[in-house]
Amino acid sequence: MDQDYLIRKIEKYADQKGIPIMEKEGIEFLTEFVRLNNIKNILEIGSAIGYSAIKMALASDDVNVTTIERDKDRYIEAVKNVKKLGLDSKITLILADALEFNTSEEYDLIFIDAAKSQYIKFFNKFSKNLKEKGYIITDNINFHGLTNSDKTKMSRNLRQLITKLEKYINFLKDNEEFKTRFFEVGDGIAISRRKKNN
Repeated sequence: MDQDYLIRKIEKYADQKGIPIMEKEGIEFLTEFVRLNNIKNILEIGSAIGYSAIKMALASDDVNVTTIERDKDRYIEAVKNVKKLGLDSKITLILADALEFNTSEEYDLIFIDAAKSQYIKFFNKFSKNLKEKGYIITDNINFHGLTNSDKTKMSRNLRQLITKLEKYINFLKDNEEFKTRFFEVGDGIAISRRKKNN
C-alpha cells in the first residue's frame, strides 16, 4: 500500500478519535528541519499513535527514532501504524512513562510533544541525553493561541495548563545553558540548542 495513503489514514483516524497530532504546517517544518540539519538519531517524548515518529523516520533514509508513549491504547495503535509502513527497523516504540524511563543513549534531536504540564521536567531530564551540538524541539508552545492571552474566561484546568506552558516558555528564555528560538509555525515550536560557551 502507498505510503501517502497510509499516512492520510493515520491523520483521518486521529481526527475522528480526537487524538492530538502535529498540525500540517508544524510537521512539515519539523521534517524539513530533520533533513536540513543532518539529524540521524531522535528521541521523541510522546508517541501518541506514531504520526510524528513516522514522518520524522521518513524524512531521510538514515534517520532512526526512539519514541516513548505511556498510554497503552495509543502505543498499540502506534505499533500497528509503524508496522503497516514497514518502519520497524527505524522506529523503536517504548511503552513507559517518560519520567520513569532512563537511557544512556545520546541523540541529535530530542522532540518533546507529551504532557504539557511536564515540559520543564522532560527538558531537564533528557537534555543530558543530547549530543553536544544537538537540538531540543518542543511543540504546542502557543497551545491554540492561548498562551499569553486573557485567562479569566478559561476553565480552572485550562488556566493551570496555560500557566505551566508560560512558565516553560520563560524557563527556555531564561535558560543559561540553552539558547531557544521560537517559531510561529503550526501550534508554536521552540528550538533549543546549547550555548557555545557551555
